[in-house]
Amino acid sequence: MSKQYQQTLDYLYTQLPMYQRIGSAAFKKDLTNITVLCKALGQPQKKYPSIHIAGTNGKGSTAHTLSAIFQAKGLKVGLYTSPHYRDFRERIKINGVYIAKKEIVAFVEQRKDLFEKIKPSFFEITVAMAFYHFAESKVDIAIIETGLGGRLDSTNIILPLLSVITNISFDHQQFLGDTLPLIAGEKAGIIKKNVPVIIGEEQQETKVVFKEKAKKMNAPITFANRTYRFELVNTSLHYSTYNIYRRGKLMHEKIPINIHGPFQQYNLATALTAIDCYNKLPNIDVVDSKTIKKGLKNLKTLSNFIGRWQIIDTKPTVLCDSAHNVGGLKIVLKQVKEIPYKKLHIVLGMVNDKSLDKVLKLFPKEARYYFAKANIPRGLDASILEEKAAAFGLKGRRYSTVKNALKAARRHAEEKDLIYVGGSTFVVAEVI
Repeated sequence: MSKQYQQTLDYLYTQLPMYQRIGSAAFKKDLTNITVLCKALGQPQKKYPSIHIAGTNGKGSTAHTLSAIFQAKGLKVGLYTSPHYRDFRERIKINGVYIAKKEIVAFVEQRKDLFEKIKPSFFEITVAMAFYHFAESKVDIAIIETGLGGRLDSTNIILPLLSVITNISFDHQQFLGDTLPLIAGEKAGIIKKNVPVIIGEEQQETKVVFKEKAKKMNAPITFANRTYRFELVNTSLHYSTYNIYRRGKLMHEKIPINIHGPFQQYNLATALTAIDCYNKLPNIDVVDSKTIKKGLKNLKTLSNFIGRWQIIDTKPTVLCDSAHNVGGLKIVLKQVKEIPYKKLHIVLGMVNDKSLDKVLKLFPKEARYYFAKANIPRGLDASILEEKAAAFGLKGRRYSTVKNALKAARRHAEEKDLIYVGGSTFVVAEVI
């Protein structure tokens, strides 16, 4: 099976353009292909309730949090996210379990003629595969994360119970627009008629975009940061402990949550606001407080969540995080500075279509850098990254691979130092 499975993946990667690997050539601003594909599959996306999540940062964390909470309730939960780190199957999970290799092989083999006819992208096939897998497995609910944007994202053919938009920052401007309101307009494309929408962060430049679209679609709108506030009490390697306030009132005291990183308080607020809105829907079985606590405490185990603020070693501490744009990196690097360490080492790689200047100026000058190219066609050449970084006072050396860069960082680091690995999802994928 493994040979057949590998051949199937090769077919998906080489026959069909994949945005994560090759960039803009794979991006299709059109819902025609996914509509035709799903029609041929018998409209699987209509066979179970779903929650749709868009946003620049925090989509994956919010999606995994919701999955864990619904799993704690005893539901069979489909989870579609992208991109993957190491294993293609990470994209399609039910209760944290990856789709089986034989199912991927069968899905592609049986429909090659259809694919040759329609010429769908890698992402379009993957979305259709997820919808089909969830329908065949009879999930109770599916959490569906957009890939890029919202309005014209392949996932945007679903009619969900709730729409969730985490936040808006600069990313993929070449497709979504180069101002925050323009990007917000694309994300707001997931707002459906009469479907409640939750906005994670109320931002001055974008809230009017969301309010106007919600009004036009008669969609009740809730801003999560007006609803919940998370106060960090303490943190350990396994849990962050929070006091949780709802509309200013302490609701939960010292709740252990199996997730790390300062940015998570926003995603957690978004997820809990979504649960509040879910509980107000007609004909549903309410998610109670006990279930929420159980889901949050066992979040990573239940949903199989990897790649965010993940500690992969100690003495020295090796921390990796997949933040890769201005909004995400600003928060993550602020938190990195607050960790006690003797010296900071940063293994850094990026993709070649990022606006480097905006990103590189966020990185600390006092760190020692190890530049590398992620092993994908979109990876930015390490020599270019080294040169660009030098212009911002970031000093270090380049290495032939991410693994070699990390090896070098380990060699140079002492026990009380911190090694941070990041800049791209694909860099993190090579070390976790």
